Amino acid sequence: MLTPERHRLILELIEEHHTVTIKQLVEHTTSSESTIRRDLDQLEQLGKLKRVHGGASLRQATSEEPTLLEKTTKNHQEKTSIAIMAASLVRDGDCIFIDAGSTTYEMIPHLSDKDITVVTNGLNHLHALSSHSIPTYILGGFVKQRTKAIIGTMALKNLEQYRYDQCFLGVNGLTLEDGFTTPDPEEAVIKRSALSLSQKRFVLADHSKFEEVAFSKIADLAEASIITNYQGALSASYNEKTILKVVTP
Repeated sequence: MLTPERHRLILELIEEHHTVTIKQLVEHTTSSESTIRRDLDQLEQLGKLKRVHGGASLRQATSEEPTLLEKTTKNHQEKTSIAIMAASLVRDGDCIFIDAGSTTYEMIPHLSDKDITVVTNGLNHLHALSSHSIPTYILGGFVKQRTKAIIGTMALKNLEQYRYDQCFLGVNGLTLEDGFTTPDPEEAVIKRSALSLSQKRFVLADHSKFEEVAFSKIADLAEASIITNYQGALSASYNEKTILKVVTP
């Protein structure tokens, strides 16, 4: 197989699966491991992908942020499974913070039978919480049009008025080196504050968030437990840095 054809197949696989291992690429292209490693090095130098331990992943702009609709429709089954596990951790009597995100949104139907109080900065969450008769406080502040997240100085001041038994956050990326990240610095501040004000802290992240880095750092991995469906080659490495709760969709 000629090099351009092999490169095309590699990029197609990464586009489809987001992260692929060298073993998968060797099998798919019927090439040697040394050839695949050389291809990955070349493609990374061209900015086509990002090398990760044991394979490669899709590269995206650090400031790029999908719309709420794009987030909601992507990996929906995985997000639902993750959300169900997250909701199972909530106890009667808890006051919890649920941030604006497509995976955290999926928690709401599974909280309806619990005696809890919710604080959120997700404008899109409000109708669902109300529909399930869940007592809710919503932060005031500036509404981001793309994600319907409420951010800014006023939102931060509102957030800091409360103390939380647990918080549940979404992220755009997480790596061993850069921790949890998100494109918007103001939203990062809200997430960081929620972590500091909560006794138990959870980040909900499907497999597509691993080995991605967004513009603004939220926190180191050790500052929250990760609830995920990710079972890739790197899961053992991540589990050394934090508590990794893996669900099967």
